[in-house]
Amino acid sequence: MPIPEISPTRLAELLAGPPESRPALLDVRFPDEHAWVALPDSVLIPLPELDERADELEALRGRPVVVYCHHGVRSLDGAAYLIAKGLEAVSLKGGIDLYSRQVDPTLPRY
Repeated sequence: MPIPEISPTRLAELLAGPPESRPALLDVRFPDEHAWVALPDSVLIPLPELDERADELEALRGRPVVVYCHHGVRSLDGAAYLIAKGLEAVSLKGGIDLYSRQVDPTLPRY
């Protein structure tokens, strides 16, 4: 079954909405990448740590989660993991790199 994806422009629309309707953001990159650039209010749990930090994911249960990475590859695995754990998750298509090109060009790119 394909992992659902969300476009950067659709995510921007959701993030501009009322706070109670905004999705949670899960960054599955590494800490140095997150320090370079990150979406506001995102939770950082690197992809290789998802299983050992699964208890932290429980705080995201009950709301939609957008998983993102640099180009949208790791986030597919992250979203698949969350879905398997019963969370509502999608992957950010093209990652933060495409988001920076399509939505917010002020974000640093690497």
